[in-house]
Amino acid sequence: MNYSKRYVWIEAEEWLVGSWDCYDVNSDVIVVFPDRSKWVASLFTYKNIETLRQKNIKTGEWMDGSFFWSSDMVLIDFISRERVEQLINHLIKEDEFQSVFTRYPDVERENDEHYPEGFFSGDH
Repeated sequence: MNYSKRYVWIEAEEWLVGSWDCYDVNSDVIVVFPDRSKWVASLFTYKNIETLRQKNIKTGEWMDGSFFWSSDMVLIDFISRERVEQLINHLIKEDEFQSVFTRYPDVERENDEHYPEGFFSGDH
């Protein structure tokens, strides 16, 4: 697979500017490649795990904060577009991308409007 061309969607970028702390947040990240493959990970900052634990101690969730899990979870120091791109590049270089990100169903043609024109390989 050619990893150089990709489309990266970061959920937190959809939120209001200033409404989240890049060091204390969790965000889904979707990476799509021109072969239409879609890969997903849920990034959590280290600080966010502690924030969630403290909240859960107070609310009683997750056995009073005694455990936490999330599917597709990846821990990271902070979340920004630059940092996420660095992470993706590192995982690709180390041949770990497909182990860390989870493959989801491929992008359907009816969703092409959400991607740059001509992004998908073999499209005319």
